[in-house]
Amino acid sequence: MASPITSSTGLGSGLNITEIVSALVTADTAAKKAQITRQTSNNTAMISGIGSLRSALTAFQDAMKKLNDKDAPSFNAFAATSGNEAVVKVKSSNAAVAGSYDIKVINLATASKVASQSFAGGASTSIPEGELTISQGDNDYKVNVAAGSTLQSVRDQINKELGAKGLSANIVNEESGSRLVIGSTTTGKGSDISVSGIAELEIDGTSKMTGTGAGYITDLAKDAELTVDGLTVKSANNTISDAISGMTLELTGATASGAAGTATKITVAADNDGLKKSVQSFVDSYNTLQKAITSLTTTSRDADDNLVLGPLTNDPTTRSLLADVRKVLSEVGSGDQLTSLSQLGINTQKDGTLEFNTTKFTSAMNDKKLGTEVQQLFTGTNGIFERMNKAIDPYNATDGSLATRKANLDKVAKNLSDQQAALDRRTDSLTESLTKKYVALDTALGKMKAQADQITSIFEAINAQAKKS
Repeated sequence: MASPITSSTGLGSGLNITEIVSALVTADTAAKKAQITRQTSNNTAMISGIGSLRSALTAFQDAMKKLNDKDAPSFNAFAATSGNEAVVKVKSSNAAVAGSYDIKVINLATASKVASQSFAGGASTSIPEGELTISQGDNDYKVNVAAGSTLQSVRDQINKELGAKGLSANIVNEESGSRLVIGSTTTGKGSDISVSGIAELEIDGTSKMTGTGAGYITDLAKDAELTVDGLTVKSANNTISDAISGMTLELTGATASGAAGTATKITVAADNDGLKKSVQSFVDSYNTLQKAITSLTTTSRDADDNLVLGPLTNDPTTRSLLADVRKVLSEVGSGDQLTSLSQLGINTQKDGTLEFNTTKFTSAMNDKKLGTEVQQLFTGTNGIFERMNKAIDPYNATDGSLATRKANLDKVAKNLSDQQAALDRRTDSLTESLTKKYVALDTALGKMKAQADQITSIFEAINAQAKKS
């Protein structure tokens, strides 16, 4: 930044040196300063515009990702409900069929839990060195127990080395002593745990624990068992996706026995309201993107009626992006009967936003029975979401064209900053140089004025003397 010029008036000349120097420096630097200011303003606006555009694109892609969540899928033509979620919860996919089913859960799938013999010495009981083998189904897991180990250190070692395998160990202290208890997240018949290799810790997971001896606790691991409309279904897991086509059952409890054991009714019906909500979410997220782009590219008028350009007005990259995105909306999909958004009542308006005609949508669902194809249109292979992301990624990816533009604009900003710093240095240097010259000139004029005054005094003295004589 240029140093301010201290106001001063020449003693010899009476001229305002500060104003003279300032005017000369301004005349020399004004054009360059105006150029840097204008270019910096434009470049800053472009950087801000690119950042806003990327944020809008990311928000739109996040919205599509949420609508395409595999764990909570949108655009399902059917919705399933459970009459008693304390027994069974249910999710339906687009492959479901309208209908109802009676579910009785006889028992849940359980995991194996076994205990070692009881150790009177508690958790600090010494365990001999050796290779401990923990077997479950077809899997054998080895744990090398070092010399000096205790019941507690073995527990910690099992948790550290086999926790990722779904096995966990703990110590339970009962009246007769302490036991090493091993459990598993794996459920189903045949997943019982056995331990061998070190005699003190051997456990036969198929034998019930008695007295102070080792064995399984409570019961063997078993499969879930349920009936669907009286038909028996068994599963090693409590989440079952193949019992009823298009539905996933999550067993949460057993059906009460006796007269109270009424079957839980699962009902599957068309979910037109859910589909409409999902479609509306897509329309809203797209319109938010379109409005963001419009705000960045349109012109306006200021208070003096001067034309004000948006930060991305006439920007070729933004125009290309918008054209690619809009092209996706007009392309024909690969569905059977449903191939375009217009069939669902979605049309592009003059301002580029989408209009969602819910009356036409309802007709497409009820009269034309297009509900089962909505999911394919949006989230299927080569669906709208896939094609939309392919259109946006070349621009918004971390190595996309907008990121490249931003990097180049940052370089321009650095260059302009360097130019401004150089101009400030020139302004300081020129100000100092001109000030010195004008001060020197003022000093010379002062000396000349003093000499002139001295000569004038001499002549005045001579004249005065002459008049006296």
